[in-house]
Amino acid sequence: VQLQASGGGLVQPGGSLRLSCAASGTMLGFSVMRWDRQAPGKERELVAVITRDGNTDYADSVKGRFTISRDNAKNTLYLQMNTLKPEDTAVYYCRAIDRFGSYWGQGTQVTVSS
Repeated sequence: VQLQASGGGLVQPGGSLRLSCAASGTMLGFSVMRWDRQAPGKERELVAVITRDGNTDYADSVKGRFTISRDNAKNTLYLQMNTLKPEDTAVYYCRAIDRFGSYWGQGTQVTVSS
């Protein structure tokens, strides 16, 4: 299984970005998919998670601003990020979990700066 993250970039505070994570095969086997991020000098942290059934959960710091979704027909995971803040600057990683293990994408850089 390979995961390819994309959509990062430079955006001004208050702006929006949508990250995508394309899986090399079907996503139906993934019980959980999630976005994590790692800022410089900090530990990697969970940002958002979505189950196969579509249940979602978010870090408190992004609730109300970020939305995670998955399109199983397109084998793609998304993270819509609105009202971005400088503290959202990080490398964002997608991750998928099935009964065999856990898989990571390569990361995409998000920089929020004026």
